[in-house]
Amino acid sequence: MTDTAPARSRHAGAPITDDDATIAAALEDLSVPALMASMVHMTGDPSWIRGELRPQGIFLNEIQGFMSTDDQATVRARALDAIRAYRDGGCVLPPPPGPELVQETMSFLVGEPVPDEYLGLLLEELELDGVDEREVTWPAEATPEARTAFPVVVVGGGMSGILAGIRLGRAGIPYTIVEKNPRVGGTWYENRYPGCRVDVGNHFYCYSFVPDDEWTERFARQPELQAYFEQCAADFDVASHIRFESEVTRAAWDDDVGRWTVTVRSADGGTEDLDAAAVISAVGQLNRPKVPDVPGRDTFAGLAMHSAEWVEGTDLRGKRVAVVGTGASAFQIVPTIAPELEHLTVFQRSAPWMFPNPHYHEAVGPGVPWAIRHLPFYGRWFRFLLFWPACDGGLEAMTVDPDFPDQDRAISAANDGAREVFTAWMAEQVGDDAELLEKVVPDYVCLGKRTLQDNGSWLGALTRDDVDLVTDPIAEVVPEGIVDATGTLHPVDVIVWATGFHANRYLWPMEIVGREGRVLSEQWGDEPTALYGITVPGFPNLFCLYGPGTNLAHGGSMIFHAECQVRYVEEALARLVAAGPGASLECTQEAHDTYNDALQDQMARMVWTHPSIRHSWYRNESGKVHILSPWRLVDYWAWTRAPDPDHFTLVTR
Repeated sequence: MTDTAPARSRHAGAPITDDDATIAAALEDLSVPALMASMVHMTGDPSWIRGELRPQGIFLNEIQGFMSTDDQATVRARALDAIRAYRDGGCVLPPPPGPELVQETMSFLVGEPVPDEYLGLLLEELELDGVDEREVTWPAEATPEARTAFPVVVVGGGMSGILAGIRLGRAGIPYTIVEKNPRVGGTWYENRYPGCRVDVGNHFYCYSFVPDDEWTERFARQPELQAYFEQCAADFDVASHIRFESEVTRAAWDDDVGRWTVTVRSADGGTEDLDAAAVISAVGQLNRPKVPDVPGRDTFAGLAMHSAEWVEGTDLRGKRVAVVGTGASAFQIVPTIAPELEHLTVFQRSAPWMFPNPHYHEAVGPGVPWAIRHLPFYGRWFRFLLFWPACDGGLEAMTVDPDFPDQDRAISAANDGAREVFTAWMAEQVGDDAELLEKVVPDYVCLGKRTLQDNGSWLGALTRDDVDLVTDPIAEVVPEGIVDATGTLHPVDVIVWATGFHANRYLWPMEIVGREGRVLSEQWGDEPTALYGITVPGFPNLFCLYGPGTNLAHGGSMIFHAECQVRYVEEALARLVAAGPGASLECTQEAHDTYNDALQDQMARMVWTHPSIRHSWYRNESGKVHILSPWRLVDYWAWTRAPDPDHFTLVTR
């Protein structure tokens, strides 16, 4: 149901009526390379990207392309003249650039040729014609009446559940979202600890078809993210389809009629069965907190809480606090709370690798939303500028080069280079404290676990006199605090367990019963697998979003992956509806196995399986990785544009 492209794209910008001073002030906040791309649209003149003034290269979050201050000022002055002429001429756009010029603009922005194989993906992301290409065109056989008779249950009201609801609603499919929390947002509702924020630039971390020009920080904090998803749920009428404070406890497939019975438990303990022609799991991976089974854990006399179960109203001022863990959540919590405490003790099992990002806590200047609203396609090119360096370039440093001589230190020359840069960044901050430097530099290969981004706040906190970093294991918890393996008691008033989630237990604790009585948790065991992370043999009309093998550790964003997956699912639903009542679609064992054999073969070539990594939430109990995607984004995008009929068995009734 793709709409006809409007005469003027919604990204072309609203008319400009501001005075010169207002425009000049706005330009100071902008990415100059993205501004130059916008000027090509505004003026129709490709010389903006063909002259000597150009980005020198690209890196994560480096939105100025390493252009000098003088060069940036020259471009802004020239842009002010062009914008003034555009304003005074009635804001009339010239004909849009053709595909060759668009590709040239892409290559200009990133300082290297953008290969042809990426064009389809990138044009979808840019949406220069104002058409949402990820909205599925349903076949004529899937009549409105047939769609109305095809109810879908979506489990989870987080980012991917809301996305599924948007697409189902626009397709005319009746749906119910079952959400265990009282509000939407998923991880952005549950994680409300101090300092919680996203680690993907927000102008990319939003639905491609729902850009937001109101972000106040480049990496937004939890309240803004929560507000964004709530607004999306309201604007697309998803919220009215959600059953809050309810959980799916069981879903069973009836092969005789080709339907699912989904059992839902409400907050009062009552249960109800929902009839569904298909079930979409949007429960995520990181939503069941994991607290280590430390002796004496329940004897602690103070307040203890997991980072994802932060107790509202907690006042930490003047308290002695222990943060257990040094992963992504701790990385945000520790610098935020340290200045207000009497003392902070951080317990570290293994140190995280981190890379410098001076923009991590940076505010968005008022010129950015102005430009997104008024400068033709500025917002789309800015999104592209964030997307490309976070796309597939990082895979080189994460892929094993078998010819690299010192595999104990690094897996490739690129990997070793990253190690040198990251270590130098840490050493610069720690200074002469050799003992602390030894603690904070990881003893495993670079990029082997989730790599965190740092603007100096993490090590800035650890170098405080009132902060201790403890690397000895925890022996027990006692009423007064935590005792480490040396017998030292660390007295604390509050314990924060920043210890992650049950990441390998997909769809847990639901019981999913498929064809011939198969139980999904038993079929998976400790090695969950699915075709593209979405469909599983023996479980017809069941689709997973953010399923096995789809977590991104090398780039991209989960929203990008979710949009790929939801399109794939919607294409499958369109075929089911067109096939008639009771139809079922199930991926074949052969397709599933071929895909997952290839995934594990590729995984063996990736840094995440390196033997130096002793502890990682990426791995299951036997040390295998079934969580991550080792694929290029462009490949996953291509594979999930539509289901391959050869991968499925379609049964009609």
